[in-house]
Amino acid sequence: MDTVSVRCCIAGGGPAGMMLGLLLARAGIEVLVLEKHADFLRDFRGDTIHPSTLEVMHELGLLEALLKLPHQKAPRINAQFGELALTVADFTYLKARCRFIAFMPQWDFLNLLADRAARYPTFQLRMNAEVTGLMEEAGRVVGLQVATPDGPFAVRAGLIVGADGRHSVVRARADLQVEEFGVPMDVLWFRLSRRSDDPEDPVGRFDIGRIFIMLSRGDYWQCGFVIPKGSDAQIREQGLASFRHSLAELAPFVADRVGELGDWEAIKLLSVQVDRLRQWYRPGLLCIGDAAHAMSPVGGVGINLAIQDAIAASNLLAASLREDCLRVEDLQRVQQRRDLPTRMTQRLQLFLQNRVITRVLHGGGSLVPPLFIRRLARFPFLRGILARIIGIGFRPEHVNTASVWTDQEAGREG
Repeated sequence: MDTVSVRCCIAGGGPAGMMLGLLLARAGIEVLVLEKHADFLRDFRGDTIHPSTLEVMHELGLLEALLKLPHQKAPRINAQFGELALTVADFTYLKARCRFIAFMPQWDFLNLLADRAARYPTFQLRMNAEVTGLMEEAGRVVGLQVATPDGPFAVRAGLIVGADGRHSVVRARADLQVEEFGVPMDVLWFRLSRRSDDPEDPVGRFDIGRIFIMLSRGDYWQCGFVIPKGSDAQIREQGLASFRHSLAELAPFVADRVGELGDWEAIKLLSVQVDRLRQWYRPGLLCIGDAAHAMSPVGGVGINLAIQDAIAASNLLAASLREDCLRVEDLQRVQQRRDLPTRMTQRLQLFLQNRVITRVLHGGGSLVPPLFIRRLARFPFLRGILARIIGIGFRPEHVNTASVWTDQEAGREG
């Protein structure tokens, strides 16, 4: 088996892995990112880029290039609980460079990060490279076993980073203990066409037993139909006609379009989970993003929390990696930095799931908006607070590592 050696190897080419790869390569550290798929062209569903991530892209000089890519701006998130219509979060209250959420296909975002990272001589990206196991010596993780269409190979590295998502092979092989939190819901994802006179802002419609989320993606709606946990088979047994009827009742303005759902193949199940590693690291290994903490889709914060992890890891580890003197204490500092915002975000998500979503999905009679929702409708300043939590987070990270490359060395001449 061929073996390659790098200073840092990252498993997973999602937002956390690609951002960390870019930041470390920019800081002059030899880094290899392994992505198991052949490209980034997959349905990533939410695809939300929040103000905190947009600020980071500005710090990297990439905001202008990012906003040239096709996207939709959402300055507010609206909802309707029975007869009560309200704005849940208003990002125009934020003291931020970008006071909106950008909805963008995640493959465009990842391709931009990959393109910019590839300009640094210390960056490598291997597609079609699936991590299958860890290499350990004397209790320390020293490498990865990787499968490719051309055969297996091994990577030895001073640091292995697991950024391979909620079904992380890295964290499973490392036997890191996971704390799981119960969730009351799953989500059925699908698309409906969108017209120019449709609403612009994201819409959430709540009715007894049903929640329907609609995100504008330009010429179509990315739709999420929230269902009680484990009820997918029951809903499908009731028939597609019944499902279409529910959509038309919740969002009458798309009633003439629900027929676009010609079969169940167009409707995909997202099995929701919320969990968190008790310890994110072992000697020679660190998990970040969904590999360290799977988030609920509530608020669409998962992508942005993962990117915040990557920035913190770069800030705290770059110097030690460059000098090849990484210690377990350095990895511990990353978890200490990111543990509190992760816990607080998950706590808020679980609060909303238990106090709002569960009551809607399992309630009876007419829908009475929960006290939290009634207060949001009554006190507009609360919408700014929620926008701050969703859009910026509890501990926003900023890029503290500098580029060691001149424009010519980084392939940016001309």
